[in-house]
Amino acid sequence: MKTKINLVKQIKVAFLTITFAVPIAFIAQAQSSDALLDKLVQKGILTVKEANELKEESDKDFKNAFAAKTGLADWVNSFRITGDIRGRYEGFYGDNPSFVDRNRYRYRARIAFIASMFDNFEAGLRLTSGEPSGNFGGDPISGNTSFRDNASKKFLYVDLAYFKWNAINSGDWKLETTVGKMENPFVYSDMVFDPDYTPEGFGLKLSYSPFTKHKLTLIGGLFVLDELGSSTRDPLLAGVQLRWDANWTTKISSSMGVGFLSINNDDKLTPAEVPDVNRGNYYTGTRSRYGFNPVVTDASLTYMLDKFPLYSGPFPIKVSGEYMNNPAAIGDNYAWSTGITFGKAGKKNSWEIGYNYKYLGANAWWEELTDSDFGAYYAGVSPSNPGLPGYYSGTNVKGHIVRLVYSPTDFVTLGAKVFFTDLIDEPAVKNPDSGIVRMQVDMTLKF
Repeated sequence: MKTKINLVKQIKVAFLTITFAVPIAFIAQAQSSDALLDKLVQKGILTVKEANELKEESDKDFKNAFAAKTGLADWVNSFRITGDIRGRYEGFYGDNPSFVDRNRYRYRARIAFIASMFDNFEAGLRLTSGEPSGNFGGDPISGNTSFRDNASKKFLYVDLAYFKWNAINSGDWKLETTVGKMENPFVYSDMVFDPDYTPEGFGLKLSYSPFTKHKLTLIGGLFVLDELGSSTRDPLLAGVQLRWDANWTTKISSSMGVGFLSINNDDKLTPAEVPDVNRGNYYTGTRSRYGFNPVVTDASLTYMLDKFPLYSGPFPIKVSGEYMNNPAAIGDNYAWSTGITFGKAGKKNSWEIGYNYKYLGANAWWEELTDSDFGAYYAGVSPSNPGLPGYYSGTNVKGHIVRLVYSPTDFVTLGAKVFFTDLIDEPAVKNPDSGIVRMQVDMTLKF
């Protein structure tokens, strides 16, 4: 009986394909088989039940064939490849006559291989472009690679290597644990962590929804910053964060969080032991003068307009703020940021315009974790810069950030961002002017 039903379905599909060959030829080329089946339902050739049964049979046949060809284990539910590539033009323009203006062209390319398995397990590996940081491997807070050195061959690094278990994924409770080199589980701005930073260790997320439109999330992490072969005092980063996300109405939503971060054995984080990428912390010899145990709070409020000119779909307006204080340091031990964003890019014909102001005190947080794009010019040696004069990102920086982003399709994003920055504590030299205008123009394709 089942064979007969399948035969009837196939005859229907064949009849429609022949009858409407010309008008649907282009549809068949441009759309998936699922989309074609939806067309058949719309035209009354197939019922919804028949279309769903065909989809299930097609998916089952594909999975069986794919598993047989690739040799994937029976417990692998799916395997996907994702990634993105970004091209960037960047310009630096300084107020100090000693600063030499410069332009550069860069790219960032990432590709990830992700396997989903039975019992809510997932394993992932992501490779990224990047530039070497001394003898340590790739830059920990950037995947950018500059065009230079007569088109020399570029480097590729392991960016993610993890396994994840969604131990609880039903009802009001969810529990997710991750081990390995992972996406940062904490929800902080780039004032705290550069978006490209992928910590190594253990992460946990426990969420509970006491009401339909409210969610509480407890986030924890224990990450290794370095492994010392001659000591048991390895530098570690531990943190905990509690968040409350709420949808008050169809138009109003909010998010609030409070967290605590702590680095132990920070005296081992010298330039000889870890990549010395950023600047800003006060140093005594080769180590930071103070420890790092900051408390971080943040909040945001979003209002959704039904529509907005030249924008596809509901239009969000978001205001946000963040504050960080490091009680382990004396002086220049706090940071804050505030901003507003109109719209949200990412979907076809969507865009966003945003403004942020950041004040990042020299000793508010460890310099090597903050945004690699937020910097200013040191005209000389200072407590925040024991090295040579030059442009450096990190802490001890304040300034304005303006951005414009547009998505002509779901997979292409065009963006421009401009930083207007200065040092908070400038070197004691004849002309300490540290002002920098840094401009970035990006095009990103994702797949």
